[in-house]
Amino acid sequence: MKSVIVFFAAFIFSVSLLHGQDVDKNYLLGKFNQNQDERFVQLDDQYTRGSARGAYLRKETYEAFVKMAEAAKVDGVTLVIISATRNYLQQKAIWERKWTADTESKSDVDRAKKILLYSSMPGSSRHHWGTDMDLNNLNNEYFDSGEGLKIYEWLKAHGHEYGFCQPYTAKTDGRTGYEEERWHWSYTPLSIPFLEAYKNTVTHSDIKDFLGSDTAAKIDIIANYVDGVSCK
Repeated sequence: MKSVIVFFAAFIFSVSLLHGQDVDKNYLLGKFNQNQDERFVQLDDQYTRGSARGAYLRKETYEAFVKMAEAAKVDGVTLVIISATRNYLQQKAIWERKWTADTESKSDVDRAKKILLYSSMPGSSRHHWGTDMDLNNLNNEYFDSGEGLKIYEWLKAHGHEYGFCQPYTAKTDGRTGYEEERWHWSYTPLSIPFLEAYKNTVTHSDIKDFLGSDTAAKIDIIANYVDGVSCK
């Protein structure tokens, strides 16, 4: 009886989150077109570079980022978005390109884990939600010294003031999943409830229709990767 009550409470909680944030399971899985979704806004070129030109974020995320970027500029720090929202099909293209390029892994699980060092399975990426973005450079070493270190120190000191958190920190605290990504920052007023909604509504059977999708359950992608974050 107790387990039934707990399940029902979790279900009600997830439904309230989904309703309150106007998202559903397909949204959480990235199965939508952000270019045609009124909840998203296209990024201005002045705040983007490379493949992020013409990209989109949730309106709330972008508004908070602009405030943060302008504050950083006053302190002599330039924040530039280099990757933003990616829907299911965009993530699938990235995943399958890496999957087919790997000719050395001895098993599908090994191949998936190699990709999962820094790239998500389609349907499991925080970039689906419009809450997460990559800033300035995709190499951790860039943030060790010089301009990169100045940027990273500023983000660690001030990012939370605008609602942003680094979800993939070093694993010294026992965090599971992806490797550290100093460039990846998440807008927590949305991403935290989205994560809870995801864990309460999405199952491994929903993560499908791409090369190697049968490894999702074997790896326990939801517990070990989707939930393997520092922002909760």
